[in-house]
Amino acid sequence: MMKRLFPAPLLSAALWAMWLVLNDSLAPAHLLLGAAIGWVLPWLVSPLKPSGPAVRRPLVLAGLVLRVGADVVISGLQVARTVMTMRQPRGEFVRVPLDLRDAHALAALSIITTVVPGTVWCELAPDCSAVLLHVFEPPGHAEFIEHFKSTYERPLLEIFG
Repeated sequence: MMKRLFPAPLLSAALWAMWLVLNDSLAPAHLLLGAAIGWVLPWLVSPLKPSGPAVRRPLVLAGLVLRVGADVVISGLQVARTVMTMRQPRGEFVRVPLDLRDAHALAALSIITTVVPGTVWCELAPDCSAVLLHVFEPPGHAEFIEHFKSTYERPLLEIFG
């Protein structure tokens, strides 16, 4: 019952507080209007909230997190070495075919791709069948695609299955 009346109590409190701060007033009218906004807006948009992800393999997730952390450090050192030696990087665009279709898995893959130095997520195909990446120093297209799919996509397929 309480969840139906206040679908997001923390969001309601934050909206109410933000209303009061933005109006710079603690007048009774602002207190009431802020409380009404804080109650009505989360209630109106609650049907739009997507369902949460279903994580099926938490140990695979832990391994992926550790792998991404290691890749961030290793790639950061490789990019720094290239920049410090003042040699011209040979960045390239690489189109990687995807087997992922889950929205949460694709979002995780985009975050992973962006957080690893030297790779930038540029474009997702409208049917989610491929992603265009800009890679700072790719070893070779086929080699990079295999590494990307085995290191990041396959674990995400297991996690979000």
